[in-house]
Amino acid sequence: MSDGDGLTPEGLAELDASVEEPAAAPVKRRRTLWWPAALAATVALCLGVPALVAGGSTASGTVASAPATDSPEAGFARDMATHHQQAIDLSFIVRDRTSNDEVRNFAFDIINTQANQRGMMMGWLDQWGLTQNSAAQPMSWMKMPMSYQAHDGSLMPGMATNAQMDQLRSLSGKDAEVLFLQLMIQHHRGGVEMAQGYVDVAQNAAEKRLAQSMVTAQSSEIQLMTDMLAARGAKPLPDSTNM
Repeated sequence: MSDGDGLTPEGLAELDASVEEPAAAPVKRRRTLWWPAALAATVALCLGVPALVAGGSTASGTVASAPATDSPEAGFARDMATHHQQAIDLSFIVRDRTSNDEVRNFAFDIINTQANQRGMMMGWLDQWGLTQNSAAQPMSWMKMPMSYQAHDGSLMPGMATNAQMDQLRSLSGKDAEVLFLQLMIQHHRGGVEMAQGYVDVAQNAAEKRLAQSMVTAQSSEIQLMTDMLAARGAKPLPDSTNM
């Protein structure tokens, strides 16, 4: 049986199919065209960016050769990673020794920032094929006129001694806040000295930028902590205490 135009039901079905098919074809083509570009971009991001950041790059985008194990690049990465770890430890201690939001938030910022930076430096050493530890004396890469003499757990400028760490663990409340700020000011002073020392001799652009950011941020935080101490009726420790 046909309708008024002379088409059978079978003919109408065929006509409907012929009308719908062209609309579906572009959708299928679009689905097969976008994903190769996205996949290529993802692979480039995963492979290219870490290599570029870790090794440094020239203007043409080629990756520079890896630093030697006795280079300032490797020495700074190792020593500053150790320096950062103690700042993280100090911050965790005071976080559990006070309920003051200002100090706890500041300690939390240090934990996050320096843990992230430490991870970057450890990652560079790994990508350079270098060990995370060295038999070289700490700070030897800075070529200082006089070598820094480690004592009682203080391996580098500004680091707290074991006795100072134990003292912080024994305090609570305002007393813990004051000692933490005093120790962290010294810690930052030493960190700024180390970071600036690397900036002055840096050969790796990415690492130099990180070191310069440390100089800028930690110098600002020293003033912030000095103001926090003043609000608690205290002052920074003399520079000679642990340097």
